Amino acid sequence: MALSKETVLATLQSVEVPGGGTAISRDLVRALAVQNGVVRFVLEGAPQPELEAMRPALEAAIKALPEVTSVTVVVPAGAPRGLGGTAQQSQQRGPAIGGHPKPQQGPQKVPGVKKIIAVGSGKGGVGKSTVASNLAVALTRAGKKVGLLDADIYGPSLPRMMGASKRPASPDGQTILPLQAHGVTLMSVGLMLKESEAVIWRGPMLMGAMQQMLFQVKWDEYGPLDVLLIDLPPGTGDVQLTLCQKTELDGAIIVSTPQDVALLDAKKAIDMFQRLKTPIHGLVENMSSYVCPNCGHEAHLFGHGGVAAEAKALGLPFLGALPVDLDVRLAGDAGTPVAAGEGPAAEGYAALAQGLVDRDLI
Repeated sequence: MALSKETVLATLQSVEVPGGGTAISRDLVRALAVQNGVVRFVLEGAPQPELEAMRPALEAAIKALPEVTSVTVVVPAGAPRGLGGTAQQSQQRGPAIGGHPKPQQGPQKVPGVKKIIAVGSGKGGVGKSTVASNLAVALTRAGKKVGLLDADIYGPSLPRMMGASKRPASPDGQTILPLQAHGVTLMSVGLMLKESEAVIWRGPMLMGAMQQMLFQVKWDEYGPLDVLLIDLPPGTGDVQLTLCQKTELDGAIIVSTPQDVALLDAKKAIDMFQRLKTPIHGLVENMSSYVCPNCGHEAHLFGHGGVAAEAKALGLPFLGALPVDLDVRLAGDAGTPVAAGEGPAAEGYAALAQGLVDRDLI
């Protein structure tokens, strides 16, 4: 019988590996190639020392097959842990995010979610994550069931802003159970990492991570969601493209400061969503003004009204202006979004949330 991929996979399935299970049952084998007696594949999806420990046994099992002339098993340096392992291990350490994207037939609905809205900016530093986290809390206070996905994989900040630090569990090694904070169902790659640990991934790993966090997270763990807000990273790259192509996205909210430089990038984000046939629900002007707590003087540090003017020029809704407020920063750093309390800043987010509800966008 000629050597085939099926034969190699069956052999790998028969080899018990450190940590329990097999490389196949734990979905650790990537990019398998079998040609003219040469077998190559990548081991990925568990801690690197564990992968290195299992490599010799796997190599020996494949070399023992008739017609095999050479075996190459690659363990990428610093490979991200996948969802492999026994159920008991997954419960103890939680799942990990990353890996190669899986084939998918076009955009799909996320189970347990009625609507998905992306919060984007095109530019970093405009307070997009602050707006996303506070809007999620404000919508929850308005009576909606809300989920919040931190898709800013290189710079995940929502765990700190939402006061969440527990590692998500995975009872079956496949399904990820999200956390809940301030009534919001939450998932972030930052929950899988130490706070100072960098994510050093290429595009395919980002795309795989997005698919995992969209379709393997049990978003209805605390009840079906009215809306899932997705906090996007800056720019118009892999994460945004994956989101628009893999899910049925109901709309996008664009956050910008009033200054011209920020608006330039916001317009690029708008253009991206329009090209990808995603409706723009409206624009938010963040850091619109600053009121001195001592004298009451109002200053426009980044200009004022630029986002409203741009929305009018583009024929898009203007959703509101949010001020620069020290309480917003302090609340975010403390893990309790300002929208969860009382005061002018909380009222601003409540008004933003109510406007979306009144327009039946959520």
